[in-house]
Amino acid sequence: MTTPLISARDVNVRFRITRPGDMPWTAPRHLHAVNGVSFDLMPGQTLGIVGESGCGKSTLARALIQMAPAEGQVIWQGSDDLLALSPSRMKRYRSEIQMIFQDPLASLNPRMTLGQIIAEPLRTHRPDLGRDEVKTRVRDMMDRVGLLPQMINRYPHEFSGGQCQRIGIARALIVEPKLLICDEPVSALDVSIQAQVIELLQELQSDLGLAMIFIAHDLSVVKHISDEVMVLYLGRMMEKAPSELLYADPQHPYTQALMSAVPVPDPVIEREKTIIPLHGDLPSPMAPPSGCVFRTRCPRAEAACAEEVPQPGRGRHQCACLFPGRLTAEEVA
Repeated sequence: MTTPLISARDVNVRFRITRPGDMPWTAPRHLHAVNGVSFDLMPGQTLGIVGESGCGKSTLARALIQMAPAEGQVIWQGSDDLLALSPSRMKRYRSEIQMIFQDPLASLNPRMTLGQIIAEPLRTHRPDLGRDEVKTRVRDMMDRVGLLPQMINRYPHEFSGGQCQRIGIARALIVEPKLLICDEPVSALDVSIQAQVIELLQELQSDLGLAMIFIAHDLSVVKHISDEVMVLYLGRMMEKAPSELLYADPQHPYTQALMSAVPVPDPVIEREKTIIPLHGDLPSPMAPPSGCVFRTRCPRAEAACAEEVPQPGRGRHQCACLFPGRLTAEEVA
């Protein structure tokens, strides 16, 4: 059996919140960003993570590489727990796990040229390489991501959003990582450019044997790139399953509501499909509801949902719901 590239076990992220006037004896208040999330990611596969804004997607991704304070375990290739490593020991894994960020322009240093930006990780993680070798690798990576050679001395503000994201991808891949974490990499781009970037990521994944964690709001985007999809709500995992299984038969009411909101290009199907509304606002992560955190907006909620925290269980299709299954027309109305 293949060992997972990365295994998260009961990952929790809490931020202590202080207010002006708090005294030393004031009871601490915490924002619960991620609660008990677990998953396995195999080499060469893609895990899609979806959910509303504020559900903990980006915080979870940052927690995996010690960019956010976390509890639990993150096992790398069946050996080291990344959350237990010191900063000096964690440094050797930085080149094996790279990130692409949501805002392509803001993630690039405006005072550095394209060539300097892409070469920077090599100077950090491969100081043994000579100048000529670095230039060769930079030019090869530029060609691989679709950047022209004459662009090498330009600055980030001279590029479009799609080109800036290609620079970010080149910068992340120049050190040959095993895992690429994509934190909403296409949400700031036009639809046509989104398709190009996703196609590029899929080609690079196939060529380089990368594993990816792909974070997005858009379920239709995640469907085409992910082998497995995990749905988060208020820091908790609601449902996780192989992509084709989740989209064919979603079991959690929250997943069904998200899927009903995805636009369909066929106007006839779009008019006839049933929209599952989510009433009310997302609860505060500083005071999450008892029991199932989704119960305050769930059309199927019962008294038991306030008492018991549903567990996702085991198996290929995991659903953290006391009453899973397709919503009926009466429940949706």
